Amino acid sequence: MEYSFHSFRRYDFKLTLSQRGFLKKIVRHFRGVPRGYSLDFRVAGDLAISDVARVFGLRTSAIRYYEQIGILPPAMRKNGQRRYDNDVLFRLAVVQRARETGFTLEEIRELFFGFPPGTRPPKRWHQLSQRKIAELRDRMKRLKLMETLLKRVEDCRCDALDECGEKLLRQGSR
Repeated sequence: MEYSFHSFRRYDFKLTLSQRGFLKKIVRHFRGVPRGYSLDFRVAGDLAISDVARVFGLRTSAIRYYEQIGILPPAMRKNGQRRYDNDVLFRLAVVQRARETGFTLEEIRELFFGFPPGTRPPKRWHQLSQRKIAELRDRMKRLKLMETLLKRVEDCRCDALDECGEKLLRQGSR
């Protein structure tokens, strides 16, 4: 079974045996529920940090860090151990998608907390996406310029680097 939530190769992975067991446990509760019905996610409540980390292919330290910086709400404690409910899974799904699309953690915090209360998700995504798209276009222009410059220096016929420097200075003053 392939985990297809992520689009970048570094996130593509096959479920480990423990992940399969965990997901089978959840899926078992949904057998017989017709498609299109609202699924009851209460079964996944009271998850250990390792279970949550496994679902998203994260380290437990990343989840603790997300909690520390406020992206995730503080976990409930049971016998001193962090326990999570479904809301954390849903929030992490949004965080993971935002990370895949290049948003920084600060931008993700803005997605959750940087808008007036009641601002709907489409408006939040739209505003942040427009800014990110402009940033990507600027980065693509710089990369194209870098490529052009690399092609120029690739054709270097100088005998010494000082000679290259002299030619570069002359070209820059024109």
